[in-house]
Amino acid sequence: MSKNFKIIVGVITALVIAIPLLLPYPVEIIDVLTLKSLPDFSVHIPVSRILFEPLFGIMLFLNRGLYAIDEMFILVQWVVVLFMIYTLVKYLTSKDGKRGKQFLIGQIVNTPFVIGVWFTFFVIILFLSPYFPSNTIVNNSSDKILVTTHSHTQFSHDGLISQQNLWKWHKYNNFDAFFITDHNTHNETLDFVNAQREGKFPTEPLVMCGEEFSGSNHLSLLGLKHNFITRGSSDSAVIAETRADGGAVIVNHWFDGEHKTLEYYRDLGVDGYEIANSATETSYDRAVYKKIKSFCENNNLIMNAGLDFHGYGNVCTMWNAMEIPGWHNLSAEEKENSILNIIKSRDQNKLQVLEYHDRPYYKNANLFWIIPVHFFNYFRTLNVYQVISWIVWILLISFVVLKVKGNENLKNIFTDRNILLISGFAGGLLMLAMGINYYLEIAKVAGSDNDIYVEYSNLLFYIGAAYLIYSSVVGYFSFVRNKKIN
Repeated sequence: MSKNFKIIVGVITALVIAIPLLLPYPVEIIDVLTLKSLPDFSVHIPVSRILFEPLFGIMLFLNRGLYAIDEMFILVQWVVVLFMIYTLVKYLTSKDGKRGKQFLIGQIVNTPFVIGVWFTFFVIILFLSPYFPSNTIVNNSSDKILVTTHSHTQFSHDGLISQQNLWKWHKYNNFDAFFITDHNTHNETLDFVNAQREGKFPTEPLVMCGEEFSGSNHLSLLGLKHNFITRGSSDSAVIAETRADGGAVIVNHWFDGEHKTLEYYRDLGVDGYEIANSATETSYDRAVYKKIKSFCENNNLIMNAGLDFHGYGNVCTMWNAMEIPGWHNLSAEEKENSILNIIKSRDQNKLQVLEYHDRPYYKNANLFWIIPVHFFNYFRTLNVYQVISWIVWILLISFVVLKVKGNENLKNIFTDRNILLISGFAGGLLMLAMGINYYLEIAKVAGSDNDIYVEYSNLLFYIGAAYLIYSSVVGYFSFVRNKKIN
C-alpha cells in the first residue's frame, strides 16, 4: 500500500510540475475591445494566497468561470458519479460478500456527507471566496485610473455587503473610484458619498453616487447629486432627471431580456452600453458582444465593463481604465466630473475596458466537460512559487497520511467515516453561523427592498441545522457501533 501510495504521489507531483512547465497559460490583463494583452497592467499574487495555494487557488479559479454558478452545480454531478464509480468498483472487487455488503450500506450513509461537502464548497465559493486573498491588478500606467460603474450594497434587494465593506473591497482591488448603483434607490448612497466628502473616511477610492434603474432594461444612472424617485417612472423621465443632475447613463447587460432594441436606447440619448459584465448569470456570449460592439462603434456610443458586484459571486475580474492626467491633484468634485466627462463625451480613446484573463473563452454548451478542463487550465497558470507551494503541501499531506496508515490507533481515528463526520460538523456549523449572521443584518436594512438576507439566512440556517443533525445521528450510531465492537 505504501509503495502504491508513493507512486501516486510521485505521479501527481510530476504533473503539477510538468503541466505549467510544458503547457503554460499566461495570466494577464487584456483589453476587452481588442482582446490584446496590455503591458500597462499586470497581476499581483499575494503571498498569503501562495502559502495556501491548494486551498485558495482552485476555489478562486472556479469562481472566475464564465458560468461559475452553473458549473458548480455540474461539479456535484462529477462528485456523485465518481463516488458511485468508486463504490461500485470496490463492491464488485470485494472478496468477502459480507464485508462488501457492509461497505455498500456504509457508502449509502456517506452519500449525504459527500453532497454536503460539495454544498459547503459551493457556499464558500459563492459567498466567501470574493474575500479570499485573490490576485489583484497592478496599474503601471502614468495617467490612467481604475473605475467601476456598477456595484451594489445591502440597500439593493439582492445585495449582501455594507457600504463601508464595499469601499474596502474596492480599495483591496486597487480601484481609484467607483459608483454605487443600488437598485431603484440612491438616497442611502448620497449619504455615504457626502460622508466621504466631509472627511469621515478616506477619499481613496472615491465613492460616487449612481443607481441601477429597473425600467424596460437596467440602466446605470451615474453622477447623481440629489435624491429623486425613479420607481414607476418611464425610461425617458429618469434619463431626463439624470441629465439635469449632470449625470451619465449606461445600459447594463442589455441582452438580459432584450425588452427593447439597441436603437431604442440610442434614441433616448444613453451614453453607451456595457460590453462586459462579471456577474455569472449575465456573462456575454460572443455573438451578443459583437453585436453591441459593432452598434456602439457605428453610433458613437461608449463601451464599458460592469463589475456588477453584490457582495457575493465572482471575484474582481473587470476594470475600466480611464485616462485622467494629474488625478491625485484633483479635488473630489473634479475627479468625478473628469470621469463623467469621458463617459458623456463618449471618448473611447480615454476608456479601456480591462479583463482578467486566465483561460480560453468557452461557450455554455457541454459544460459537463468544462470541469476537468478547468482543473487542467488552472495548473497551466501556476508560476514557480505556486508550484513550490503545491509540492510542499503534497509532501506534507503525504507524510501525514503515511504516518496515519502506519499507526493502528491513528488509523482507527482517521477513518473515511470520521473524516466525513468532521466535514459534516464543520460545514453545518459554517452554514449555521452564516445564516445567523445574515439574520442579524436584516435589521440594518429595514425599510429597504432587501429580501435576500431573509432568503439566504433561512436557506443556510436550515440546511446547516439539517447537516449538523445528520452528522450527530450518524456520529452517535457510529460511536455506539464501535463501542460494541470494542
